[in-house]
Amino acid sequence: MKMQKLFSILLFCLMLGSGSLMAQSMSDSQVLEYVKDGIRQGKEQKQLASELARKGVTKEQAMRVKQLYEQQNNVNTSKSTGTDINESRLREETKENTSDMLEDHPTTQDLARGDQVFGRNIFNTRNLTFEPSVNLATPSNYRLGPGDEVIIDIWGASQNTIRQQISPEGTINISKIGPVNLSGMTVSAANDYLKAALNKIYNGLNNTTDPTSDIRLTLGNIRTIQINVMGEVVQPGTYALSSFSTVFHALYRAGGVSDIGSLRNVQLVRNGKNIATIDVYEFIMKGNTQDDIRLQEGDVVIVPAYDVLVKISGKVKRPMRFEMKKGESLSTLITYAGGFDADAYTRSLRVVRQNGEEYEVNTVKDMDYSIYKMRNGDVVTAEAILNRFTNKLEIRGAVYRPGIYQLSGKLNTIRELVNEAQGLTGDAFLNRAVLYRQREDLTSEVVPVDIRSIMDGTSPNLALMKNDILYIPSIHDLEDRGNVTVHGEVAHPDSYPYADNMTLEDLIIQAGGLREAASTVRIDVSRRIKNPRSTADNDTIGQMYSFSLKDGFVIDGQPGFILQPYDQVYVRRSPGYQAQQNVAIEGEILFGGNYAMTSREERLSDLVNKAGGPTSYAYLRGAKLTRVANASEKKRMSDVVRLMQRQLGEAMIDSLGIRVEDTFTVGIDLEKALSNPKGNADLVLREGDVISVPKNNNTVTINGAVMVPNTVSYIQGKDVDYYLNQAGGYSDNAKKSKKFIVYMNGQVTKVKGSGKKQIEPGCEIIVPSKAKKKANIGNILGYATSFSSLGMMIASIANLIKK
Repeated sequence: MKMQKLFSILLFCLMLGSGSLMAQSMSDSQVLEYVKDGIRQGKEQKQLASELARKGVTKEQAMRVKQLYEQQNNVNTSKSTGTDINESRLREETKENTSDMLEDHPTTQDLARGDQVFGRNIFNTRNLTFEPSVNLATPSNYRLGPGDEVIIDIWGASQNTIRQQISPEGTINISKIGPVNLSGMTVSAANDYLKAALNKIYNGLNNTTDPTSDIRLTLGNIRTIQINVMGEVVQPGTYALSSFSTVFHALYRAGGVSDIGSLRNVQLVRNGKNIATIDVYEFIMKGNTQDDIRLQEGDVVIVPAYDVLVKISGKVKRPMRFEMKKGESLSTLITYAGGFDADAYTRSLRVVRQNGEEYEVNTVKDMDYSIYKMRNGDVVTAEAILNRFTNKLEIRGAVYRPGIYQLSGKLNTIRELVNEAQGLTGDAFLNRAVLYRQREDLTSEVVPVDIRSIMDGTSPNLALMKNDILYIPSIHDLEDRGNVTVHGEVAHPDSYPYADNMTLEDLIIQAGGLREAASTVRIDVSRRIKNPRSTADNDTIGQMYSFSLKDGFVIDGQPGFILQPYDQVYVRRSPGYQAQQNVAIEGEILFGGNYAMTSREERLSDLVNKAGGPTSYAYLRGAKLTRVANASEKKRMSDVVRLMQRQLGEAMIDSLGIRVEDTFTVGIDLEKALSNPKGNADLVLREGDVISVPKNNNTVTINGAVMVPNTVSYIQGKDVDYYLNQAGGYSDNAKKSKKFIVYMNGQVTKVKGSGKKQIEPGCEIIVPSKAKKKANIGNILGYATSFSSLGMMIASIANLIKK
């Protein structure tokens, strides 16, 4: 299975990396044996894929070989799925492997953009293969060669179709004519040559005035050529490509240029002569494909090392490294970088250059960008513009349109600025405004302004400077007009803005009116002591006023009482108002359900009587009371949980699910409460209480440090030792003297003597285990499943600690 997986991964790499137009040079069985031998020799998948690609293994052949391998190893393949589904499955299985193999260079997500070389990843991405299209019409300038299949259509007076492959000698054999040499001819030239040759057996082909027949030469299957890719590429070597392939496709098949390879000076050598120099940037920047020359048999693509590599950073649209040609200028680099960002300082650029001995800094002005020549290793930085304004004015305060305005020839004085802001508001304080001004040394000063006289024209209109800020206060800004606050039984208790002549009635209406529970005979107003001219301490820290209301109006209290800033109003709750309070009873009771309390002193017996009393199956000794925890009880439970966390650790507490609950169980004796109403056992109820009356439970549970925890039948008169024997007796680590009993009603008691009188139906006998002091609470938590709530557990812990 391991070999099958490696073989599948290898074949999938070939499918992604091979063109679909290459003629195979190895048989399917030879490819299969080649892969098996390579795996046995320990060759890496990348190496095998590269070797097979150079030998002309195509995608189609790779799929055939894969199926052959599966058949030889009895691999079940479903004929109904087809090649596409198998390929999809392979792609899913080998996703990570193929991505590593096809992308040898880090991607844009792997490196910071500024450290990449622009255009270098164009030949190692799976989305841009430069693979030639097979759907193109036969190019007239395409040169025929051995392996090309030519199709010669003859129509007119004579009709025929000749389909032959050009032999290795460069000829095709035409009946009645013999060998015809087409190798090296273009399609156009071969078409004319064949027309003259075939005229010997097909009349009228060369009649230019009135041809009776005509021919057309097109390509069928095209040949595979071998080319060499050398120099600074990822995988230099010999590759079998389609004869339609171009230089760009050859670079892609070689994995792209290496870290020192050039994109600007790619050489195409044919028959020992350099016939073209390809600049990949011309394609990337301008879409120019003229340099993407079609390859021929034996061509050599050479990628030399780069000459000039520079870096540009800062406020340009494409900050990264760029390869430059010798003699290219800084302006060309800016073009490659996409131009400046909107906030770039464009009047000069900083260039850090190596002069052969040390670094130097050159500041290049914008007029010199086109003549400043770039050198290898240059680092160019475009700075941002200054964070300041050349013509900003600002006006704040009591104007209709405060904000930022432009300092200009038409707006350069205080009067013009106020008018531009739509004038002064009615509450503007006109005697004095403040002008904040920044001096030339960047310090600030405050200039007082008589805004009234300037607007009236009786004082000189003060000229403004850039970055001036004019503040015109409101009369309300100069006095302390604090809020008034209402508390208690109103619809919306909150703080409200103070207004002149605001009364108590106004504030209550603004707060939504009185609630149903509000007292109309006691509404208090607290007022702070204010004496700005006082020179001595005062023992009084506040004044209190009380009022009565009727129909929302004050009927008793200081007449004409007007609220002042920072007054606080307290609407008291009426002592005669009581909302309904509900309790519930469930289980073996005649009329279980919710009941409303009618007295603050309502007790257990009262609720049972309201519910019609217990049924004949009720076990009153096992009844329990569940109570909703109030704030103080929750705080007490939180303190216990924090104690446990300190001794056991938060992780253990979390794993046990120990938390502060909203309810807890109160141990009760309902049997005594019913037999002696109003007695000590007859507890007073409170809102939310739930009484649960169980059925008779004729069992006893033994738990804790015993040999086998067990549940057995209750037998009246049997002592604790009898039940412990039913659980196999004590375990080795049992703490015999600390055993205790948990009753159904939630009560906990320590076993005294034989415990014969303490055993009741439904109870649980728990034997703690011996442990270090730190683990005592852990032992108790181990028995937490015996308790009905955290509240009961807390109570049990408290009882054990006391003992």
